[in-house]
Amino acid sequence: MNDLAASCVTLIVRWPVIGWSKNFIMKRSFKAVVGALLVVGMGSAQAADILGKVSLKGTPPAEKDLPLDPACGKLWPNQKPKTRFYAVGADNGLADVFVYLKQAPAQAPSTKPAMLDQKGCEYSPYILGLQAGQKLLIRNSDPVLHNVHATPKLNKEFNLAQMAGGKDIERSFDQSEVMVRFKCDVHPWMFAYVGVVSHPYFAVTDKDGNFKIEGVPAGKYSLVSFHRKTHVTDDKAAVQEIEVKDASVTANFTVEVAAP
Repeated sequence: MNDLAASCVTLIVRWPVIGWSKNFIMKRSFKAVVGALLVVGMGSAQAADILGKVSLKGTPPAEKDLPLDPACGKLWPNQKPKTRFYAVGADNGLADVFVYLKQAPAQAPSTKPAMLDQKGCEYSPYILGLQAGQKLLIRNSDPVLHNVHATPKLNKEFNLAQMAGGKDIERSFDQSEVMVRFKCDVHPWMFAYVGVVSHPYFAVTDKDGNFKIEGVPAGKYSLVSFHRKTHVTDDKAAVQEIEVKDASVTANFTVEVAAP
């Protein structure tokens, strides 16, 4: 109980009650206590942000040119695209790492759809986070036919052709699953990976390895950092135990590349 609530309880005990004013004083005091306890309850519903950076240690293998067919090659008249296994930015920051909480309470899915585009015969983004039940829009921004083939292990698989400029495909996943692989059967170099969780407390690291998970309720959690190429499966991801109170929490990770 905080000082305000304690003072209100003391007020009831010590305030002299004389004659006709007894009921009035008791009602006023009771309202004061209720108000104080509401303040206490509101204060306990704390939330804070989790900030951090994922860094790469070591030298990753060189990325390889994608084996584009002639139609897709025309979309890249200058520099050809490469694989995106280790996207390293400033100060060895590692992009495309899926960071999320375990033990976080499930919440209703966001009403804002997530977007997975196909542009330049690549999926964009390469790594995406999504809530279970949240709508996923899949778009074809290319002038060529694509084939959207999701190959989950826990959710329902789908395999759909999508014409150039065709209508967005709408899908969702019912269960948490890290990660759901997307591929294109027409262009076998095209892949994307979607991390599906039951709550909104996740992030994907930016080009310099930074991430921010906002408004996390107070509590103790396992914070998971999953890099698809390094960790391969979710059970091999890096994990930190953290506690969120009323101030931002910093949690950094290092992904190490084994020497060749």
